[in-house]
Amino acid sequence: QLQLVESGGGNVQPGGSLRLSCAASGIKLDFYSLAWFRQAPGKGREGVSYINGGDGSTFYADDVKGRFTMARDKNTIFLQMNSLRPDDTAVYTCAAVPGPLPSGSLNYNAYDFWGQGTQVTVSS
Repeated sequence: QLQLVESGGGNVQPGGSLRLSCAASGIKLDFYSLAWFRQAPGKGREGVSYINGGDGSTFYADDVKGRFTMARDKNTIFLQMNSLRPDDTAVYTCAAVPGPLPSGSLNYNAYDFWGQGTQVTVSS
């Protein structure tokens, strides 16, 4: 049984940093495509970043490029978030799907498995 559990969220001032973790159990993530999504109250789900299980390439949404870094170490997915802004406030959720990703890899419909999310609040 595959389980994804996020942790590391919290409150931070603009310009601060947080590292989110997503621990997987029940299956190894070596051959999965992985992603982080976020959703703020009253807004739709937004793709943040992904790692393609086909070639290992990474991709970042324009809004977070240069500030966020995604990585995997064995069965844990990380999202290092630097230079945080108030607009980064959201519930952050990790996701996974076996195999490579098609085009449009930040589309939530591509992913089969989801965590419950962790709250990130950036306020001044």
